[in-house]
Amino acid sequence: MADLPKPPQTFLDFAARFPKLKEGWESIAEAGRDGPLDEKTARLVKLAVAVGAMREGAVHASVRKARALGIPDEAVEQVVALAAGTIGLPAAVAAWSWTRDPGEQR
Repeated sequence: MADLPKPPQTFLDFAARFPKLKEGWESIAEAGRDGPLDEKTARLVKLAVAVGAMREGAVHASVRKARALGIPDEAVEQVVALAAGTIGLPAAVAAWSWTRDPGEQR
């Protein structure tokens, strides 16, 4: 597995306060990796789910992790564009803005 970026401080603080929840989260993530998808494809699927669920924080995390894996911005943008037909144009534009927020390393 590639070196992923450090999670935001808020997550680290939450995980320190609730270590059992963090352990459970890590178990869920590990179980989800058990299958035929390669790491980059799995990351794009997770991004698509975050976009579809309109989870801004998860979109930010998925984009950071996608970039750490060397996934090009064009692939991230395509995921959002593909979602537009399902989630609607206004929601897709919002999700697209989350992939481009200032402060996100490009």
